[in-house]
Amino acid sequence: MTVAKLFAWALVIVLCLGVSGPGAQTAKPEKLGEVNFPVSCNDAAQKEFNRAMALFHSFWFDPAKKSFSKVLQHDPECGMAHWGIAIMSMGNPFAWPPNPNALKAAAVAMEEARRVGAKSTRERDYIDALGAFFKDWETTEHRPRVVAYEKAMEGVATRYPQDIEAQILYALALNITALSTDKTFANQLKAAGILEPLFKKYPNHPGIAHYLIHTYDYAELADRGLPAARAFSRIAPSVPHALHMPSHIFSRVGLWQEMVEDNRASYLAAKSELKEATLDIGTYDALHAMDYMVFGLLQQAQDKGAKQLLDEVAAIRKVNVENFVAAYAFAAIPSRFALERGDWKQAAELILSPDSLSWNKFPQAEAILVFARGLGAARAGNIAAAHKDVERLQTLKKAMTEAKIGYWAGQTDIQIKTVNAWIALAEKRHNDALQLMRAATEAEEASDKHPVTPGNVVPSRELLAEMLTALNQPAQALAEYERSLKRDPNRFRGIYGAARAAEASGNREAARNYYIKLQTLTANRDTERPELAEAKAFLEKR
Repeated sequence: MTVAKLFAWALVIVLCLGVSGPGAQTAKPEKLGEVNFPVSCNDAAQKEFNRAMALFHSFWFDPAKKSFSKVLQHDPECGMAHWGIAIMSMGNPFAWPPNPNALKAAAVAMEEARRVGAKSTRERDYIDALGAFFKDWETTEHRPRVVAYEKAMEGVATRYPQDIEAQILYALALNITALSTDKTFANQLKAAGILEPLFKKYPNHPGIAHYLIHTYDYAELADRGLPAARAFSRIAPSVPHALHMPSHIFSRVGLWQEMVEDNRASYLAAKSELKEATLDIGTYDALHAMDYMVFGLLQQAQDKGAKQLLDEVAAIRKVNVENFVAAYAFAAIPSRFALERGDWKQAAELILSPDSLSWNKFPQAEAILVFARGLGAARAGNIAAAHKDVERLQTLKKAMTEAKIGYWAGQTDIQIKTVNAWIALAEKRHNDALQLMRAATEAEEASDKHPVTPGNVVPSRELLAEMLTALNQPAQALAEYERSLKRDPNRFRGIYGAARAAEASGNREAARNYYIKLQTLTANRDTERPELAEAKAFLEKR
């Protein structure tokens, strides 16, 4: 069959099939969006392949892998099904590199794709492009192979300019290979140039909306992502990750209530999966959504709601699939709960949980909690404990460096500088403290947050502003708070800190505006924090 005939094969298939899986509990029709990826397989295989790709584009990995397997049941000679299984086996490309077992399974599927082959040159080009990622995979580092895949997908997209899926997958590859240190956002803007016109033409395609969110998941670009963010959960409401994904933009622009609501829906959908003993999915979706929910609730002083989630996470003793997303959530949720409320004693007492998790596999996740604990210890005046946590962070950084987890090794270096800065402040070495804190701030802003997290457990510039406040430099503190709020808007501690700094520097009008903003931010609070009592007292003064 020619390429032209393949694309003329059918109208876009709307994936509103009868439910099999988690959605069956509510008897709702499955809504995954609209995908048409023509392949030279039989009609039944084609229909299932479109469904599998819709699942892939929303990162619903386990059902997608099963769907690609069903393609092979319909047509054992459909080589592109093995191509799909290879991609699925590696999981979230933004959390790569995949673990060795996943990579090995994917490599096996890739070999099957080559062995079975495909009936069209176009499909063979897809298989060869993914094959570039697996070339010498046992001896070659991860990033060169990902870059090779990106270049190969560029070739596919160029050869088949009318192939919508090729354009979308190339844009995804550009986002995957984008460097966090590139503040020109060259890859992201190139991806946006591909995806934005497609979004207008194919508004119900899950991958286009999804990858636009990733494209704009940066402080400087986030506003551009709001249309895609508000569309994605409508396009694929059956998918927990689609319900969660808009939060990557909402967290960037400080839309906390929308962030909480979307993640609550994602969390509940993922919890229903747990009842079906598919904890591997729930580990990814449920815990990921809970981290975002806790973050959003704390910004609104909904501490009781956040504590309920914290307690639920603390009660988890074991997961049957260990991955970085789960480990990150286990470390970040209790860290956020302590740091966002300024409870330095609680932060200083943090411990890794569950203890059954193989934390040695995830040094970058452990470092989140150790950082929070060290910062809490330093600010609580327990300098010896803080030094001990710095030593642990240095050990974890070494492990990350040896494992070639370069991004997270850099983040841990920032954490080390930050804790040392607060140790220096506690030891009254004020110049050293400010020098270290400024260095941490510059390094953090030269990088960016990882897609797994809704935001750093505490922004470095906000900590710099708090340090300046502690050193009785309120005017300088106010300037730093305002810079921090541009990068991380609508943060409770940032707004409160700016109000205090403005008040202390004699700028009562600015203080009043910030205290009003704090009250507006926490209009639906479930906890009366001391900071809110201060705001009320200031605003009641004539």
